[in-house]
Amino acid sequence: MTSLVFDAYIFVLAAFIGFVLISKVPSILHTPLMSGTNAIHGIILIGGIDIATTAHGWISVTIGTVAVALGAINVVGGFVVTDRILEMFRGSVNRKPGSKKATGNE
Repeated sequence: MTSLVFDAYIFVLAAFIGFVLISKVPSILHTPLMSGTNAIHGIILIGGIDIATTAHGWISVTIGTVAVALGAINVVGGFVVTDRILEMFRGSVNRKPGSKKATGNE
């Protein structure tokens, strides 16, 4: 039981520290930060797949599958958000003639 209490303590501490650190990041650094965390989440996703394939019992397989699915959603969502943010910085130079101009009010 002490292992479970210790693991819960580490989880709560990591969640609190992560929330505090992310809330202190300025807006201008969100794109580079998200790009870096996408790479880290890709590595974590591969580790989750490896652990899920070696799981024994239906509970472990279910938790591993849910973890891999949530990790994949996180990686894909991060790349989509990063792409949209970078699209805002590209401006009207790369837009096709006849398309809407970027007004900044969208």
